[in-house]
Amino acid sequence: MKVLTSVTLNKVFRRLTSSAFIAILSSALISLSLNGCAQQSLSTHVYTSDTGGNAKHPTLIEKQPVSSTKPFTVGAERYSKYLPLLAGKRVSLVVNQSALVSSHSALPSSTVEPEERESSNSLAAQKNKIKTSQRNQHLLDALLQRSVNVVSIMSPEHGFRGDKGAGEKVDSNIDAKTGIPIHSLYGATKKPTPDMLDGIDVIVFDIQDVGVRFYTYLSTLHYVLEAAFARNIDVIVLDRPNPNGRYVDGPVLQSEFSSFIGMHPIPVLHGMTLGELAQMIVGEQWLDIDVSSYDNAKLTVVPVQNYQRTAHYSLPVAPSPNLPNDLSILLYPTLCFFEGTDVSIGRGTDFPFQLIGHPFVEFGKTEIPVNANSAAPHPKHENTLLSAHVFSYADPTIFEGSDSKQTTHKRSPISGLDIATLIDAYSRFSEYNKMISASNASEEIFFTRPDFFDKLAGTDALRYQIQAGKTPAEIRQSWQKELSKFREKRKAYLLYEDTD
Repeated sequence: MKVLTSVTLNKVFRRLTSSAFIAILSSALISLSLNGCAQQSLSTHVYTSDTGGNAKHPTLIEKQPVSSTKPFTVGAERYSKYLPLLAGKRVSLVVNQSALVSSHSALPSSTVEPEERESSNSLAAQKNKIKTSQRNQHLLDALLQRSVNVVSIMSPEHGFRGDKGAGEKVDSNIDAKTGIPIHSLYGATKKPTPDMLDGIDVIVFDIQDVGVRFYTYLSTLHYVLEAAFARNIDVIVLDRPNPNGRYVDGPVLQSEFSSFIGMHPIPVLHGMTLGELAQMIVGEQWLDIDVSSYDNAKLTVVPVQNYQRTAHYSLPVAPSPNLPNDLSILLYPTLCFFEGTDVSIGRGTDFPFQLIGHPFVEFGKTEIPVNANSAAPHPKHENTLLSAHVFSYADPTIFEGSDSKQTTHKRSPISGLDIATLIDAYSRFSEYNKMISASNASEEIFFTRPDFFDKLAGTDALRYQIQAGKTPAEIRQSWQKELSKFREKRKAYLLYEDTD
């Protein structure tokens, strides 16, 4: 699919006359249509869960045709769907830097949602569509402009501003701009405390996820639901797209390997949004609360309108410090496994989650220095030089000011979960150790943190399979039975058309 981004359109618009702009836009839309982006029928729901049982029976509140040429609207921008639930309530937001909305749609005077306005072929309408796709205002500011009584903020790993490194503790604070207290959910506690929830009527959760089980925003969502339901507090999840949403892959987590980087019996790549997963957590009663507590509160999910699970989605802001671009997010499901090994994935370099390297075991000819920085205060192999393979990638994008058919088709060599990359790295360590055995030099250990690797995988089977020399096909086949069960179970909670 060829993707025409709003940034590209804005640049083109500034450089061209109105008539030329319309011509290029029309050509691009025709090109999208010719590349298989036909309209599909998609039911958009708001799931309201009164109990665990009711979670599997969503209420259909609207049905909209989905077109790939129509920009999607994230849940946070669909004010008419959730503002009535906040009227007269004391609200706490669980947000970080990714809770962005269009500054145009955030204006209090805008009483009609952007996607509900009457369409027009005029140049002014096309400019308006471009502007509404630019998400550059924080949800907190948008809600305060609409007189919502936001009394506190709760922030996940990496903090409210998203500037803390991986694993770095986040302190509670006061937002300098608004004076609203910020409670850390990645410091002394990862679960909202009774003091944090005192006097709160509704919690609004709006955080961009990347679709991988061990990305900790999902665990934060779990604890927020658990604490809220135990105290009769309603939760509203404002949904956002999953940039890895087309993939369902990897071993399903076994309960004995449960941790904050994996709390649920789901695969590494679950292919679901956080809104869908919230429904699944409640519906499957995975919360550590009494069964009767599921009747205490209501979960409401406001879905993304016009979203297709297989569509390309470029995040408007980095979801965490070491995932700075689309490539890092695409490679993250595979490269994160190296956190349990002696292989560097670029923390402390200019290419976090965009390379694999080691000071002694050669992965490529590129030499990359590793130094501590704000995103990686204590990177692996600090103050050394990596022999690294740096991944290259360019998404198919229309060149600025050129014919829509002229595109770049370079792709990342890794997509989804690539077991071959892990096996190849393990083999390189084995070959290196054989090579230096005659010189009595120290061997290099691959699995330096085997327990952590197993927590990432959700099982120890993957590590043993790699050590036993199993092929990628053999390893992938071993988890298909559990994957099939998961795919069947998740159907009851999907808000968007499945990839199957």
